[in-house]
Amino acid sequence: MKEKLEQLFYFGLGSALMAKEKLEQAGESAKGLREENEQKAREFFDQAVAKGSEERGRLKDEVKALLKEAMDELGLATKADLDALREELAKQRQGQQ
Repeated sequence: MKEKLEQLFYFGLGSALMAKEKLEQAGESAKGLREENEQKAREFFDQAVAKGSEERGRLKDEVKALLKEAMDELGLATKADLDALREELAKQRQGQQ
């Protein structure tokens, strides 16, 4: 009887230790997965930011081209046109004095 109780005690102790080891391994595995997922999320975020920045530049250029085309069609003066006109007027005023 004593031997059976001793075996039962060792069985319980061994089972508890095995369960503890399995839980520790599962915890380490979960930690590794969490770190891997965080890294993947960071990479995805960085790629999305880069893509958005790239697209922003392309859209900016496209909008500029459309505005220039519309200004040309409407015959609107640009800042450069106005600056040139101001210079010409300033020269004429100086010539008159």
